[in-house]
Amino acid sequence: MENRIVKRCMTVCLAQSFRFADLREKLLDTRRTQVFRNALIVDYKTGCAVVFSYGVVVYWNVPLDERHGLQELLLEYATTPADEPPEDNFSYETDCEQDRFQHDHIELQSSDFLVLLALSHAMAQSIKLAAFEGHAIDTIRATAHLPRSLAREGKIKLNRQAMAMIRGQLFLTKSDIILNYDLLDTPEFFWEHPEYQSMYSMAANYLEVAPRTEVLSKKLETIHELLEMLADEQKHQHSSALEWIIIWLIAVEIVMSIVDRLL
Repeated sequence: MENRIVKRCMTVCLAQSFRFADLREKLLDTRRTQVFRNALIVDYKTGCAVVFSYGVVVYWNVPLDERHGLQELLLEYATTPADEPPEDNFSYETDCEQDRFQHDHIELQSSDFLVLLALSHAMAQSIKLAAFEGHAIDTIRATAHLPRSLAREGKIKLNRQAMAMIRGQLFLTKSDIILNYDLLDTPEFFWEHPEYQSMYSMAANYLEVAPRTEVLSKKLETIHELLEMLADEQKHQHSSALEWIIIWLIAVEIVMSIVDRLL
């Protein structure tokens, strides 16, 4: 017990995704790298880094200078890099009596790299989920004034172009999350290595991946409802505009008819 060394684990969401085929070739050429389904393990003297195709890297006891060096390389292959990459930090020990998470500390019986990979899958999903959550919350907050305006005044004081732009932003947020939603499912890695799924489940349960995914679904429903509300409002504005055009046309026709009779 006294001889166990406490090490550091860090998860970082660097980007929306990596150009994974190109990144894989680069890492295989320049670093000691092992290839797995949707993941790469980069070996270091003190630990390893697990790189996922969807823009996340998990460091297991990798020194700061090595982390910076790898991140610079990863960003060269990043699609939509994060302005302020979210991160999670844990401490961990190996050669423990049991496997468990407690107060952001991980105790592991084994330091097998496949155990670390199994845990990394859950950690990467958690940080990616946090990015989705933040994106959804920011979008909902940015448009919260619209339903309030509709409830208070019975209409939304935006022109058609402004409303179309907001609808477009809402749709992009929703589609970006939905298109990547399968990232939150149990990874395919465990089809080939079912013996490690219990480690993944332990981490996913601690990080509350499943209940947070359900909450994210509710946020997506809110965004969908906002989209429908704006679509209805646009239809209403369009109908009102048509009604006024018809009224003015009728008025012009009446005036012209009166003028003809007077002449």
